[in-house]
Amino acid sequence: CPRWEEEKKEDGVKWTQLEHRGPYFAPLYEPLPDDVQFYYDGKPLKLSLATEEVATFYAKMLDHEYTTKEIFQNNFFNDWRKEMTSQEQKIIKDLDKCDFREIHKYFVDKSEARKALSKEEKQKLKEEADKIQEEYGYCILDGHREKIGNFKTEPPGLFRGRGDHPKMGMLKKRIMPEDVIINCSKDSKIPEPPAGHKWKEVRFDNTVTWLASWTENIQNTLKYIMLNPSSKLKGEKDWQKYEVARRLKDVVHKIRAQYRADWKSKEMKKRQRAVALYFIDKLALRAGNEKEEGETADTVGCCSLRVEHIKLHPKLDGQEHVVEFDFLGKDSIRYYNKVSVEKLVFKNLRLFMKNKDPADDLFDRLNTCILNRHLQSLMDGLTAKVFRTYNASITLQEQLKALTNSEDNVAGKLLSYNRANRAVAILCNHQRSTPKTFEKSMQNLQAKIDAKKQQVEEAQQELKKAEDEFEDTKDAKAEANVEKKKKLLKRLEEQLAKLNVQATDKEENKQIALGTSKLNYLDPRISIAWCKKFGVPIEKIYNKTQREKFAWAIDMADEDFEF
Repeated sequence: CPRWEEEKKEDGVKWTQLEHRGPYFAPLYEPLPDDVQFYYDGKPLKLSLATEEVATFYAKMLDHEYTTKEIFQNNFFNDWRKEMTSQEQKIIKDLDKCDFREIHKYFVDKSEARKALSKEEKQKLKEEADKIQEEYGYCILDGHREKIGNFKTEPPGLFRGRGDHPKMGMLKKRIMPEDVIINCSKDSKIPEPPAGHKWKEVRFDNTVTWLASWTENIQNTLKYIMLNPSSKLKGEKDWQKYEVARRLKDVVHKIRAQYRADWKSKEMKKRQRAVALYFIDKLALRAGNEKEEGETADTVGCCSLRVEHIKLHPKLDGQEHVVEFDFLGKDSIRYYNKVSVEKLVFKNLRLFMKNKDPADDLFDRLNTCILNRHLQSLMDGLTAKVFRTYNASITLQEQLKALTNSEDNVAGKLLSYNRANRAVAILCNHQRSTPKTFEKSMQNLQAKIDAKKQQVEEAQQELKKAEDEFEDTKDAKAEANVEKKKKLLKRLEEQLAKLNVQATDKEENKQIALGTSKLNYLDPRISIAWCKKFGVPIEKIYNKTQREKFAWAIDMADEDFEF
């Protein structure tokens, strides 16, 4: 039977045997060649090794938008000065006087040289990487040889963050064995730390699925080495996640009726909870977990919304009872939306805002603990994220039914699939900034379209010529030539149509991140059933790694699967 259907263990126990080699550490810093120099105030300055290493992190990013941002520059400079010797601190006092261009050029040239390597040299590098993967990239879990997800520690560098993160530019320190906690089974061969080092701790905890962990220095969050998404434990967890969301569809009507009734409750606490739940359900807002003060950016979710984050419009753009949201959500991504809500929701919001200052909590009688306790009482395992997963998956299924035309070719069906996926990404606020290469790749695509149009026009003229020739001669050879020209024209027209679909798709998706919802919120069985039903190869939707991650779904779903 498939691995994910093997006998289940007692509650809380994830494995009985776990053996691995521990993490693969980022290579140590290699100093710059003597002829590559850093300049301060126009003069070359030899840096100490630690200072030079941090300077290379900034130099590598010179052509990136991050290094133009003041907050990035300030954070980098503050952290860089901490790494300097006292002598360097006396000299280097102004980032504007620092010249990293020679170092930047060195790394650009190095990157170009790597791209220009011969096939044999590239193969040699690949073999070296495969050897590391073979040694560190697998573990033995309950007798299965399982692939590990991220077996390498992240190299030191500058923190980027998403959106306008207040800590961007800060120095991510090198992870050392002394920072790392190892987790394995007692009877296994405990991994050896690198020579001259020791582990922070070795644990034998079979109630967790991580193999190693450490705390990163920017946000003080724990980082883990986990199993690859294709592993049995991950597949099981994924499957269970979507099964919980599927259970919600049996009770969601009752939950909606309940929160609607609570909009009129005599208890303010119940009213606030009911309006918050309506937002989580209808707008797929995150709950908004509490954060340590000053720990990260001023990001909020549903429960932590403040009065300043919404504006009420009795009428706006031809709609009634419009709520205008504007706040920073997870990863400092701006959430901006204008939504027409039900009249009672609008009235309650007005009541919640009455006599409050802009910085006051909108839901002052509510927090995530209260909300999660309530959700748990409505359905076992229910959280705000389950609502998100449920609404995302239901939206995809409904959109695919509405948009897919069985008469379309594969390219046309894929355009419909991406449009359905985009509806989900918009619902979940999965945005991205337009890729730097977008304009260039659109120009290249347009050039291909123009060239193909030219070929179609020439093929039409060739066909007309062949048809005229056949009219004159009624010759079998001329007739065969007409058929040949027709086939060529048809093939070129199909290729042109495919390129046009690609261009439409690219333009529509330039600021939407489709991948996040596809991999985390959409039950893969919906996509696999759609592929099977409409004759679309699964590899057009999921790449090799994703097909391994969703092996359980490919195995289970037939074309009639309904979420």
